[in-house]
Amino acid sequence: MSNTPASQDPEDRFIRLRLGYHTSLLRPGEQVPFGHVLFAAVTVGCAPADVVSRLTALGYTDIELPDIPLPPTVTRQDALLLKADTYNLSWIKLDEPVSLRNLVVSAGEQGLSPAEAARRLTAFGYTVPAGHPLPETPDSRDIVLIRTDPKGNGTFLDWDAEASPRHVFRVARELLCNPHTVATRLLALGVRLPYTPEPEDELLLADSGVHLGHVVTVARETGRTPADIIARLTELGADRPGTVPDSLEADDLRLISEELDGRRPWLKVNNVVGVQLRHVLRAALAMGRTPADTAARLAELGHWLHENAKLPQVADPEDIRLLETVDRSFLDGVHLEHVLHSASLTGRSPADVASRLAELGYRLPDEVDYPEVCGASHG
Repeated sequence: MSNTPASQDPEDRFIRLRLGYHTSLLRPGEQVPFGHVLFAAVTVGCAPADVVSRLTALGYTDIELPDIPLPPTVTRQDALLLKADTYNLSWIKLDEPVSLRNLVVSAGEQGLSPAEAARRLTAFGYTVPAGHPLPETPDSRDIVLIRTDPKGNGTFLDWDAEASPRHVFRVARELLCNPHTVATRLLALGVRLPYTPEPEDELLLADSGVHLGHVVTVARETGRTPADIIARLTELGADRPGTVPDSLEADDLRLISEELDGRRPWLKVNNVVGVQLRHVLRAALAMGRTPADTAARLAELGHWLHENAKLPQVADPEDIRLLETVDRSFLDGVHLEHVLHSASLTGRSPADVASRLAELGYRLPDEVDYPEVCGASHG
C-alpha cells in the first residue's frame, strides 16, 4: 500500500490533535507515533485499534506500535504519560528507553509517583531502565532535582548518572530544603552519589552555614566526636568551620552563640575585622571571666579580636552599652557624627564618648574639641 495518504484533510480528527496551544500533526511519509495513536483514541473516544484502522485507511501505514496487544481502552492521563518533555506536542519513542527526564516530567504532570508512571509505561510496551524500585510517592520537584542548569535550559541527569555534592547543595538551596532530602531522593530515582546517605546526615546538614556551634551540638546529640562530624561534612561536600579545638570547655557553646545561651544563632566568623569587642565584653560579664581570658578562648574557637582593639581589665556594662551604639569596626574611623550619635543614645558627653572609644582602640581621626556637656539620652 502506498504511504501517500488517501485524504490530507487538515481537519481530520485522527490526523490533527490539539493540546492547549500545541498540535500533534501527522505528515505524509512520516511514522505515526504511538503516543499520537493513544491520544487520538482519547480525543475521538474510540479504541486504539480503531485509530490504527482509520489511519491505515487514510494511507498512514507506518505506525509505531508495541510488540504487545493494544489496550482496549485508554485514559487521558495514561495517554499524556507518553508526551515527551519538549516545547511542542511530541511523543516518547517506543524503540528508545524512557529517559529519567521524561519519566519524572510525565509523572509530575499527571500527579503520579515515578514508580506508578513506570509501571504504566511498561504496560504500554515501553522500556524504563530503572535498576531498582522507584519512589512510590509523587513529587513534582523531581525534575528540579535532575536538572543540571538552574535556568532550566541545560542537560538533565539520566539513569545511573552521578550527581556531585555541589549539585546536591545547589538544588537544596533552590528548593529550600535539607540537602539530605535531595540526596536520598536522587538516589531513589536512580542517580548515583559519591557517598552513601546516612540518617544522621539530615541533622548534620540542618545548618546551612555549618558553624562550630552546630558541629559541637550535633556531636553531643549523636555521641560522635567533633572531628568525626567534620570528617563526615567533608565527605558530603558541605561547608565546615575552619577551627575545631582539640577539647571543649563547658562554656564554649555559650561563647560562640550570639545570645550567649548556647543555641542558634551562632556567632559568624568574620575574617576581615574579627569578632566584635561588644560580644567579648558581654560574654566576659555573663560568664564571670576576664575580657582577656574570654578573647583568648574565642580566638581558639576561630573568632579572633582585631589587633587594634584594646581590652579593658574588667567588663563594664557601660562599655557594653556604649559599644551597642557604635556601628564602626576597628578598621574604620570614628568621626564627629558617630561620636554625637553615641552620645545622644547613651546620655554621655561627646568628650567622654570620644575618650572612651579611643581607650578601647577605635581611631578618631578628626581634630575636634568634643563638648563636655552631656546630651539627652534616647536609649
